[in-house]
Amino acid sequence: MKKILFIDRDGTIIAEPPIDFQVDSLEKLAFLPKAISNLRKIAEESDFELVMVTNQDGLGTDSFPENTFWPAHNKMMETLQNENIHFAEIHIDRTFEHENAHTRKPRTGMLEKYFDATVYDLKNSFVLGDRLTDVQLAINLGAKAIYLGDNKPEDQNLADAIALDSKDWDEIYQFIRLPERIGSIERITKETQIWVTVNLDGKGKSNIDTGLGFFDHMLDQLAKHSGADLTIKVNGDLHIDEHHTIEDTALALGEAYLKALGDKKGITRYGFYLLPMDEALVHAAIDFSGRNWMVWDAKFSREKIGEMPTEMFFHFFKSFTDTAKCNLNIKAEADNEHHKIEAIFKAFAKAIKMATKREIKDLDILPSTKGVL
Repeated sequence: MKKILFIDRDGTIIAEPPIDFQVDSLEKLAFLPKAISNLRKIAEESDFELVMVTNQDGLGTDSFPENTFWPAHNKMMETLQNENIHFAEIHIDRTFEHENAHTRKPRTGMLEKYFDATVYDLKNSFVLGDRLTDVQLAINLGAKAIYLGDNKPEDQNLADAIALDSKDWDEIYQFIRLPERIGSIERITKETQIWVTVNLDGKGKSNIDTGLGFFDHMLDQLAKHSGADLTIKVNGDLHIDEHHTIEDTALALGEAYLKALGDKKGITRYGFYLLPMDEALVHAAIDFSGRNWMVWDAKFSREKIGEMPTEMFFHFFKSFTDTAKCNLNIKAEADNEHHKIEAIFKAFAKAIKMATKREIKDLDILPSTKGVL
């Protein structure tokens, strides 16, 4: 199915005059910084179809005669086409705002054909624009918004629809070329019910509820220091003991990471980190090789930290490697047992952050001489 970039014109590709909001002469035609160069890269490198959607208030009336609109518009389109930027469709609404026409953004009257789910993938499409009406258009289409405007949304629904808030076309290009990698897993057994979602390209936000406070704290560290957004909800048989909850969470988490990594093209693959924490020193190294292996050099003298048995620390990481299909090597030295395991989780997170990092120039490269990971 086709993914679409619905792109506004004035204030997004070209500058919008601040007084009359009309680009009605060649003298008023000015491209926004880096718009052309990045639109060309998006057109040439991505699989998105470009569609222009613009409101031109009163076009064809005395307030905005057509003979003042088309010379500048055609010059803009000629410039873009000369740079290999081609729009599959150009949708221009001519009505005034007070008319409430069904064709005027954020309404979708001009865009009905894109609701054909057998042809278009609106869920993974974007609306690029500098007004909150562009964000609302994204909601109405079932897409997400890339917002280039100044007015911050007060409505939470609008805020939630914004996948990227930036006026920088370099950032927009990078966002489009490096889409978020998300893995969601539901693991239901007679012993545990677990829901995990990881976004490798998040901001380190976490929402963790395993029923074990110290375990939640460690998983919060994983999210924070890896930069991944992590949501984990667990209903486990804690009335028996902690084993199944910890083990099954690790299995689901590893599976979510494996799913989020996809074909692994463009990733660094290897990550390693030496982390100090007070008197503790931890080495963590990881390789998303497609094979599981675990090396563990950490001993604990206490039976539990919080509600978490120390014997389960190794078992957590070993279970993670089993389903994430990675090699993991951990060595820890410390006098304080709390510092030791917290430093382990932090070093583990930092190693994952390095290993999962992507570069646009490497997006077609699989980091393996075998040709498969």
